Amino acid sequence: MLKSMTGFGKEVIETPSQKVTVEIRTLNSKQLDLNLRTPLELREKEAGLRSLLSKRLQRGKIDFSIQSESTGSLSAPIINKELAKHYYDEMVLLAQSVNQTDYTGFLPVIVKMPDVMVQNQNETNPEEWNLINEGINRAINKVDQFRMEEGAILETDLINRINIIGELLQKVAPFEPERPAIVKERIRKRLEEWGSDAEIDQNRLEQEMIYYLEKFDITEEKVRLKKHLDYFIETIDSPQSPGKKLGFVTQEIGREINTLGSKANHAEIQKIVVLMKDELEKIKEQLFNIL
Repeated sequence: MLKSMTGFGKEVIETPSQKVTVEIRTLNSKQLDLNLRTPLELREKEAGLRSLLSKRLQRGKIDFSIQSESTGSLSAPIINKELAKHYYDEMVLLAQSVNQTDYTGFLPVIVKMPDVMVQNQNETNPEEWNLINEGINRAINKVDQFRMEEGAILETDLINRINIIGELLQKVAPFEPERPAIVKERIRKRLEEWGSDAEIDQNRLEQEMIYYLEKFDITEEKVRLKKHLDYFIETIDSPQSPGKKLGFVTQEIGREINTLGSKANHAEIQKIVVLMKDELEKIKEQLFNIL
């Protein structure tokens, strides 16, 4: 089953002293790119959170945030005076730069700024942390479900495009009988250009034609391309995250399509090859978002 790297999960946890909102957003990325935003009282939990997120979500650009709001008296908030004074001084300097002398409205704004109001505790109560941790896991589950739903849509699109390439491959066969005759006629015309007086060894000519035609035989490329297409579909059903593996299979598909085009020596087959390449490029674009 495919999973998209795009996902979203949100969970609100009510504890005896606070209301905690957990949000997780994920986007596509070649590697794991974690960005955590947590309240001061939960900073000590960041190492464990990173380990949990990397294990559960594996890959992608992951924005994880926790916001807490006091709802009880167990941990009444206090003002971070040092930070508040810093904000005040900066706002005064800004006001002076625009010739404003009234600073009376600054304090109501400052108390609403990030990390000015903090919980009056050094660490979260273990019982409350258990509730928060359960909520985080529920948010991760929602992200995972979102990814599976998006992945199902991508899977349908990828299978359709692989099948289109397979159908295009079948359209090559009707043009194959024409290819030897076209090559032979091209060689004979070249010989005629040299003049009727040229001495030609017919046996050697036939040998050269056979050698030339064997070089342009596309049977092996067709067989390998069909196998790669089948393997792509097989890999999609892998229980492990197959994104990178599908990328490697796509490279092999592209290699066979390119060889088929270079050996085709037939205008209609070349047109089919162009259509195959177009579908393959669309597949590659989709694979960027596969876990």
